[in-house]
Parts: sequence; C-alpha cells; structure tokens
Amino acid sequence: MSHFVHPNALCETDAVGEGTRIWAFAHVLAGARIGRDCNICDGVFVEGDVTVGDRVTVKCGVQLWNGVRLHDDVFVGPNATFTNDLFPRSRQYPDRFLETVVEAGASIGANATILPGLRIGSGAMVGAGSVITRSVPANAIVAGNPARIVGYVSDHAVAAAKTETETAGDAAPGVSATTVRGVNLHRLPQFFDMRGSLSASEFERDLPFRPQRHFVIYDVPTQEIRGEHAHKHCHQFLICVHGSVQVLADDGMRRQEFVLDAPSLGIHLPPMIWGTQYRYSSDAVLLVFASEPYRADDYIRSYDEFLALARG
Repeated sequence: MSHFVHPNALCETDAVGEGTRIWAFAHVLAGARIGRDCNICDGVFVEGDVTVGDRVTVKCGVQLWNGVRLHDDVFVGPNATFTNDLFPRSRQYPDRFLETVVEAGASIGANATILPGLRIGSGAMVGAGSVITRSVPANAIVAGNPARIVGYVSDHAVAAAKTETETAGDAAPGVSATTVRGVNLHRLPQFFDMRGSLSASEFERDLPFRPQRHFVIYDVPTQEIRGEHAHKHCHQFLICVHGSVQVLADDGMRRQEFVLDAPSLGIHLPPMIWGTQYRYSSDAVLLVFASEPYRADDYIRSYDEFLALARG
C-alpha cells in the first residue's frame, strides 16, 4: 500500500493518496476521498461524502461529516467540531446535507465549532474555542463566540500608517512606499490656526490620479468588514476623515495592514490589489476617491480568482 493504516484503524475507502497516514481508532467510511501526505490522527471519524485535499492534518477527536470539504494544506485542531444540519432531529434527514468548505492553507483551532454551509477562506485562522456562525474571509483571524475578525494574517505587524519611515525610491515628498506592490501612503498638507484645522489636496498634484467619482462609508458596525475585492482597472484613494479604520492591502504575494486615523493620511490602492477594510471605529467616516466610473465588471470579488490573475 502507498499509504499507512494503523492496525487498530478502520479504513473502508480505497481513495487514499500516497504517503497518507491513518492512525489508531480512526474510522474512514467508504466513499470518502483523502489526498496525499495527510495525517489523520487517533479517533478521527470521516463520513462517506467527505473530501480531504493534500497535506491536510486532522488532529485527534475530530468528526468530518457528510458535506465537509477540506482543501490542500488545511490544519484542523483537536476536537474541532463540524456540523452539516441547521435543524437536526433524530432520525430525520435533509434531502441534502449542507457543504462546509475550508479553503487551502486555513487553520482551525482546538475545540472550534463550525456551523454548516459556511466557507473558511484560504489562509484564514480560526481561534481555539471559536464558534463560526458566518463565512470567514481569506487570511482573516477570527476568535470568540460568535467569532469576530480580530486581525488578518499579514507579512508585517499592523503599521500605524505614519510617514516617519524613510521614503522609498523616487516617491514624492510626503509619500511612503509599502511592502505591497504599488501601494503608497500619502501625508496630505495640513494647516492649523485658532479657528480650526484644515487638510487639503489638489488632485493633479497630491493624488496619483484624477478622480471621476467618490463615495463615503459610515455607520459601519465594528464587527463588519468592507471592501474584500480588487479592481481590474480602477485606482482608489482612501482617507478616513473621522475616526479610524484598518486597511489590509494584498498584491497576491505580500500583505500588509495599515491604520488610517487622521484626515491628513491617505492610502493609494492601485488596480489588482485586494483591499479589505475592517475595525471601523463607531464614528468612522471613510472617504474614497476612484479613478473610474462605477462598472460592475471591473470588480474581482473572488479571492481565488484574484490570486490566479495576480500570479498569472
């Protein structure tokens, strides 16, 4: 056999990939499909309508019920609980169990509970003991009951989005390059006197494009997220004119987070950058300038599609 099954395990499926190890007291039903180089630990139960990708680790005490789909490189911690029926009754079964999808590279902490029909995005991290009641975006870090987004997996710690750092390359004064391709932070001119403060900009001089439209986002509940898309052609420039908001910028290879917390601070998101905004303060008002009129076909709303285009 190209895979290992412990003598005290019961594996009733032949669809097991090379290098996979199924340990003691695990039970895998006929019809289940398990990929290559997986580690199915002690006491795991896998029903027949389950697919497991390559290099997946399922720790002790986990049950994978019908409809669970684990993509490549997923980690499932001990005693994490999946479900597949929103209204379970004894000996009453739905026509079709709901599908729960855990996308590539995501991790689920010990004792987390995942309600049925949800999607855990690629690279996401679910905290131990969390109760997942809604789908989790790609690369999000969630925790709590019900789980809320507490951060994003990024290449760097959250930057305060200030321009004390050295200006990179030939960027203009007041402009700081970031680690994400094409994304720059802008410190806009400010003026102060006894009558109040003023921050201003000239489109041709201070912004990297001439806007054709703007929109304002406000009254966002703190647990909600916005954005979660990229544009094929449109540039965006974000300014939090009141309160604060965190911005995640992702070019498909690198991710970095920023805090916009002053009306004199802006961030330029060029085309083909996946942008997400979250942790809005209760009084946050986010002003967005866009280089193009609204066109639905300019949006990329699937992170997998974005990655394919960005890396293609």
